[in-house]
Amino acid sequence: MREGDAVQELMVTEEQRELRDALRRFFADKSGSAEVRRLMATESGYDPALWAQMAGQLGLQGLAIPEEYGGAGFGFRELVIVCEEMGRSLLCAPFLSSAVLAAQALLAGADEAARADLLPGIADGTTIATLAGLGSELRATHDQVFEAPPGQSCWTLTGQIPYVLDGHTADLVVAVAGGSLFAVAGDAAGLVRTPLATLDQTRKLARLEFTSVRARLLGAEGAAGPAVAAALDRGAVALAAEQLGGAQKVLELSVEYAKVRHQFGRPIGGFQAIKHKCADMYVAVESARSAVMNAAAVADESPQDLPAAAALAAAYCGEAFFQAAGETIQIHGGIGFTWEHDAHLYFKRAKSGQTLLRTPAAHREALAGLVLSRTA
Repeated sequence: MREGDAVQELMVTEEQRELRDALRRFFADKSGSAEVRRLMATESGYDPALWAQMAGQLGLQGLAIPEEYGGAGFGFRELVIVCEEMGRSLLCAPFLSSAVLAAQALLAGADEAARADLLPGIADGTTIATLAGLGSELRATHDQVFEAPPGQSCWTLTGQIPYVLDGHTADLVVAVAGGSLFAVAGDAAGLVRTPLATLDQTRKLARLEFTSVRARLLGAEGAAGPAVAAALDRGAVALAAEQLGGAQKVLELSVEYAKVRHQFGRPIGGFQAIKHKCADMYVAVESARSAVMNAAAVADESPQDLPAAAALAAAYCGEAFFQAAGETIQIHGGIGFTWEHDAHLYFKRAKSGQTLLRTPAAHREALAGLVLSRTA
């Protein structure tokens, strides 16, 4: 590789810039503060009409799904641009759970029939999916009582999954149980879905309780590990991109407020303490951008190296967003603590994002393990 090639790989192309600009205009129009607050108060947590528009007009849900499964066939670079703009606008929609986590688990698995059956619905937005069961005690039983479709064996799932992203609205639950991956219909008999109260009201979680729920085995029994790991790595990068978008937005809010808020006869942005806070936020945001762009490039070009790149991006961006959101409240002073101001919405999103998949500390530990294993 020639000097400078690695840097060039991370640069955004003109087409990607146009995609970013179009999405920024779209979400500014469709996901403004008033709309975010309206959807926060609903049980579903998203607007079905906007979800359909995102799929039909922009093709966002299928952007990174191959064309043979009904998607557009773009790479992960384009997907992180979408996630960054969604994070910037605090979009209330099941995109991360459906178009990223569930879709990537299916793509990384070895079940071609399941991909052909399930991915087109995710790609066109008619199916909302979620990935569930990580670390749960969900039990899978091979059951001959039920008649299975041709070429499939019949299984039932029993147990509880306490926290499932968009679990109460998902049409398809891709569940991990006993080292295997299963597909469960969201309205399956025996499945009880209970919405949960959350710190971050812009994301919805649910508790799923399974009582002999019929399930379709995806791939080979006990072989879900690699597919789930790949989905979580890509989900971590997508979440890091969301956090980057949120951090960029709160930086802009802080800088703008520092220009217009006067104290002692001068803008507060002229005070050294505020300058330092804004400068530190800027450094954190740009470093987060580099980490996300690197991870996206790795996902497209050398996926075998993605676990390390994803852990790095997730660990850094989770803390960068939380730091930036906290500083935004401080810079805004008293108004930053009020319900009417949007600063608290970003702060809650930043905090919840740190625990959604793995904590920054867990990502750093995973990264350290990968580095040590290579040097051993």
